Amino acid sequence: MTASASPAAREKPFAERLLAWHAHHGRHDLPWQHPRTAWRVWVSEIMLQQTQVATAAPYFLRFMASFPTPAALACAHADDVLAMWSGLGYYSRARNLHAAAQRVMTEHDGEVPDDYDALVALPGIGPSTAAAICAQAFGQRRAILDANVKRVLARHAGVSGWPGSPAVARTLQAEADARLPDTRMADYTQAIMDLGASVCSARRPGCAQCPVGDDCRARIEERVAELPTPRPRRDRPERHAHLLLIQRGDGRIWLQRRPPAGIWGGLWAPPIVERADEAALHDLGVTADTDTPPAAVTHGFTHFIWHLQPLWCTPVAHATPLLREPEGAWHTMGSARALGLPAPIRRLLHSLEEPPE
Repeated sequence: MTASASPAAREKPFAERLLAWHAHHGRHDLPWQHPRTAWRVWVSEIMLQQTQVATAAPYFLRFMASFPTPAALACAHADDVLAMWSGLGYYSRARNLHAAAQRVMTEHDGEVPDDYDALVALPGIGPSTAAAICAQAFGQRRAILDANVKRVLARHAGVSGWPGSPAVARTLQAEADARLPDTRMADYTQAIMDLGASVCSARRPGCAQCPVGDDCRARIEERVAELPTPRPRRDRPERHAHLLLIQRGDGRIWLQRRPPAGIWGGLWAPPIVERADEAALHDLGVTADTDTPPAAVTHGFTHFIWHLQPLWCTPVAHATPLLREPEGAWHTMGSARALGLPAPIRRLLHSLEEPPE
């Protein structure tokens, strides 16, 4: 037996019901809400793009303590920014945020712009992030479309199709715009995100507690489990490489900054090579101890899975090609912790025995 929309539900606008629910059940103590400035909203939105609130909150507090303003971030060294971001992943977000803060200083006199188009023009800010800043910090009538909101709208409006496809995204944007209130945009924006994060969750949604469930098409048509339509499945290829832990006599290991573009761009790591046979290592100027290698490091990216086999290596001469990299240096395990390291590399180095000073 299917549910049916009540006349009372149709009489009250979507936003009015959602705001009433949020007053009692929404999240009101998130760190970026107090105070809810444009800079704090911006940083939180970037952190939350691929991160849960519970994970992002402590990172946000540490980040704000170090970079309380765009000016503080703009003048920071890239290593310090990446080190503060280490563990959140998707490091291009940190690099873009750093570059955008510098643009704010040169193009907007150090103030986060309140213009949607100006925000979208900054590195790392897309339409949904710009809308979130405009709505939450400046009270403008803009609709966000993060993953939680897309799920709410796909179900409430009965929109089929993967939300990542352009046609479906346009439909969801139209549905989002049609539901906006005329006032209280900051509260409404938080409310619809909270609804998706709690009641209208991906698994085990609490439809009985939903403030907009009476006229939800997915609930009426018994399609809640089907919507939103999942992304078409694709297998992730697996890649293999070697992580060269080059160690000298005093126990320090060689780390080098990776190129700015590509995997772990701008972060520090031991050299990573595809081949580690005797001839390849000879050309690199190192020898490897293959008898006691550390456990392999496996890390999943969006498009592939990377298996990295660490190898303890010894340089055969100071002039070995790998040690001529200008963006490289010898580090103890302790000094390495201050660098911007990919989370899997940080965990690996922490698991290794501390070498002698």
